[in-house]
Amino acid sequence: MSVKFMIFATLTVGVLCSPDPNYRPPAYGAQPKYEYVEIPHCAKNTTKSWCLEDSEYPQHEVQQALDQHYQAVVAFYKDKLANTENSVDGLDKLNDESYLCPSSTDYIRPLRAINIDGKWRTIVNGVESYGIKYTQTARIEECDVVVGATCPLVPSCYESKCVQKNIFHRFLVYNPYDYAFPFAIEKFKLPGSCGCVVGAFHL
Repeated sequence: MSVKFMIFATLTVGVLCSPDPNYRPPAYGAQPKYEYVEIPHCAKNTTKSWCLEDSEYPQHEVQQALDQHYQAVVAFYKDKLANTENSVDGLDKLNDESYLCPSSTDYIRPLRAINIDGKWRTIVNGVESYGIKYTQTARIEECDVVVGATCPLVPSCYESKCVQKNIFHRFLVYNPYDYAFPFAIEKFKLPGSCGCVVGAFHL
């Protein structure tokens, strides 16, 4: 009986102590950074880089995260409002304006948009937490003519073309893959104006 036990113990210890030739120790270091790169459902039938309506907007998750990180997010939000020159929160009417190239102007509150790195982000908009309603508005202006077309109000003796100009906006975004602090301020490029470039004069 004791002989069998000794043999069993020896075999067990041998199995535990003998390294597997195929074993590779895990690589410790920087953890992979998860990014939200999937195109949201709201953007699949549009060519625009933003969504104004989104049936899959994570309203509940954003609100829970806002409640959890209330003080830090309020500081982020106030800094964003104070240091964004093109912030137009509170404006909702357009004045009659005339341009060399026809364009359409609007005030939008996007729910998702593509940032300057080409990644779709969830923008905190229309969500309330502890009495604060987070709204972020941007003024956009898009050319009504084909980009590159001749400016209609410029005499034909000048070379001219309509160009779409863009402007950078800062938005507070929610990143569900950042478990430590799922909020950040990121930059987004949106159409800012429809300009007219005038070239040489021709007789």
